Order: sequence, then structure tokens, then C-alpha cells
Amino acid sequence: MQLLYQTHSPYARKALVFAHEAGLAGQLEVIHHETSPTNRNEAVYAQNPLGKVPVLLRPGLPPVFDSDVICEYLDSLHTGHPLIPLQGEARWHALRVQAVAKGIADSGIAVRWETSRRPEALRYPPLRDGHTQKLLASYDWLEQELDVDGAVHVGHIAVATSLSWLEFRELPGFRNQRPKLTVWYQAFITRPSMLATPLCGETQD
Repeated sequence: MQLLYQTHSPYARKALVFAHEAGLAGQLEVIHHETSPTNRNEAVYAQNPLGKVPVLLRPGLPPVFDSDVICEYLDSLHTGHPLIPLQGEARWHALRVQAVAKGIADSGIAVRWETSRRPEALRYPPLRDGHTQKLLASYDWLEQELDVDGAVHVGHIAVATSLSWLEFRELPGFRNQRPKLTVWYQAFITRPSMLATPLCGETQD
């Protein structure tokens, strides 16, 4: 299989960290692609009408895209402990945490557009501030709700890759007054799956 990837995408990194945690990374050929809403990548558009990575290419089968869907697919390929719980409250908790993590990445990207990526004359500070509030509220939620002592699941992977991207881009941080989340994060980023997938590079608009 081939994973169309970007070394500075929190979503692509989530899929690749998941593959490492599932023991499947050795089955993937990782191919870096630069994408942005203002920089059309024809090779990616040929596989995903949204023009975004990650995209998982499967021999003889249709491509799979969106990090959530790729993680679901990868979880179906291994025989170890499921990283997406199969049923009950454990499943809904993991998916809920994943949703918050995805929202954190979405809001972080929006803040970045309104602080550095959009031409200065076109920036809208109230939108930046609104997304910053979403970040802070989500950090507070994770401080209370994240199951820091539980077995690794997709929510943990999503949170760690989103938070690490926010730090990579020097966006509003989570560490102040959130000791439980901070201690958990510091431990998680030392996992082999995280060390094998470092963030690097700049967006090419």
C-alpha cells in the first residue's frame, strides 16, 4: 500500500502513527505530497476529489481518504488489540476524543490562516479569536475527560498528533494549568510511533 502524506500535516501524521501502533507501518510506502487550498496537486486530486492528504492507495482497490476512514481501514487489517474499540462506551469515548482532536487541528489551522497565512489586509481578528476560544475550551475538556491511564486508542493518537502540530506551529498552547494533559502528552510523544514520524517543513501556498 502507498500512503500519500505530508510531513507537516496533523491529519496525515495521525494516520501514520496509527499504522505504527497497529504494527502495519512496514506495509506502507510513504510518499510526500505538498498540498494546500491554493496550491493544486494534480496527483492527489486524481485520488481524492478534495485534493487533500492523507490518501491510502490499495492495489486493485479504490483509494481510501480522510484520516478517520484510513484509521478505521487499518484497524481492520491487524489481529492485535483494536485501536478503535468495537462497542460500548469505550468506543464512543474514543471516537468523541478523536472528534475533539480533529476539531483542535481544524481550529488551529484557522487561527494560522488569520495570523500568518492570509495576506495581512484580509485577516479577520474576530475569527482568529473565536477559533482560539475553541482551542482553549477543548484543552480544558481534555484535561477533564481524556483517559490518560487507559490502553492506547485512536483518540489518544489524534490528540497527540494535533497537540504536537499546534506546538510545531507555535499556536496557542495547552500546557498552562492543565497538568494531567501535559504529563500524559510528554509521555506519549516518546512512543516509537511518534518518534518515527517527526513533523517538518513549511506549507507551500
